[in-house]
Amino acid sequence: MADSLSDSFLKRSAALDASDADYVIKLVDQLTLGAREVNASDIHLLPTAAGVDLLLRIDGVLQSAGVLPIGLLPNLVARLKHMADMVTYRTDIPQEGRIRATNGTGEMRVSTYPTFFGEKTVIRFFGGVGRYQRLGDLGMPEEIRQTLFRLLGETSGAVLIAGPAGSGKTTTLYACLRELLALSGNSRSLATLEDPIEVVVSGVAQSQIHTVAGFDLATGLRSMLRQDPEVIALGEIRDHATAEVALQAALTGHLVFSTFHAGSASAVISRLAGMGIEPYALSSGIRAIVCQRLVRRLCPCARPVDDPQHLLGLPVSAARVPAGCAECRMTGYRGRAVMAEFMLVEQPSIGDAILSRADREHLESTARRSGMVTLWERARVFVEQGITSPAEIRRVLGLTSRGTVFDDVPPEAPRP
Repeated sequence: MADSLSDSFLKRSAALDASDADYVIKLVDQLTLGAREVNASDIHLLPTAAGVDLLLRIDGVLQSAGVLPIGLLPNLVARLKHMADMVTYRTDIPQEGRIRATNGTGEMRVSTYPTFFGEKTVIRFFGGVGRYQRLGDLGMPEEIRQTLFRLLGETSGAVLIAGPAGSGKTTTLYACLRELLALSGNSRSLATLEDPIEVVVSGVAQSQIHTVAGFDLATGLRSMLRQDPEVIALGEIRDHATAEVALQAALTGHLVFSTFHAGSASAVISRLAGMGIEPYALSSGIRAIVCQRLVRRLCPCARPVDDPQHLLGLPVSAARVPAGCAECRMTGYRGRAVMAEFMLVEQPSIGDAILSRADREHLESTARRSGMVTLWERARVFVEQGITSPAEIRRVLGLTSRGTVFDDVPPEAPRP
């Protein structure tokens, strides 16, 4: 039987000699290696009155991995700060640094933040080497993958990858860059502007913003355009200035990729319009929008339910729910899958709706009539196929949505 997370990390720490002068160094190594082994994306060290809660984010959900003595916290944080080239003696201000790849753990970002009981520390693991390298590795629906692949061959226009934090947007962005390199044979000039650079991609000129020095996204992008780029990737569009320059670049012979925080493809257009971007720039500059989410996959131990239509009120013909076993550490889930909706803005009907300043609901209805499968419609398929559970859909997409959740309106008819 597999150990629980707490038992696993307790065994790792118990195997170390606390009297060893290098105890803290070895403990940090064991923590990071152990987190990698269970495919955690983040480690949280949360100081409390009772100790330091060790939490791991696995498949997007925080899970407890035990409690460390509170007396260890200063030395643990100091060790991580040293590794990340941070100021070790400052405990009263937030700090952020980067740890280069060591001991097979890959690169990590360390963030510290002062709290009442000490510095809360979060370690973020950047994408693992060899994982999700190309578009075909992401598990997106085939029609989306094929259309994205086609758009990589274009010479202008913007492709936006939307979703909330932790939805895999940056992973998709890097996969597009690697696909472009493979397609072009390094014959195209590719450049990025990121905050921070998460993964180094050989053959791409990658830059990191430095706001304190005045090197922000908008300023960096304007300067980048003088570097003769053909393909530009932005870590994120956050404000009007960046959006304006990015779409100008897309309209003047550059292929632009960027992530964007929005809940749906139609919400991307709505938010950009709210930033003051003119409809003509949106309809002519944007080629496509991918909006995605990551949901946990049910472990094979999942069990079917007798009356799925009444489970959380979702109208599905079949559903499975998590059970829990040793293989999934009693969580009921193993790994994640991507759900995505894809709005092809270059379609005339969608472009016309944008030019007429249609609201978000009308724009989504237009996209559905043009063949877009929404996130909620993907979610229904995921539940009926037993890929994930209704509860997981609720966790990821929320408890409410516009109109009727999981409605049965066909693509050619607007939402009620």
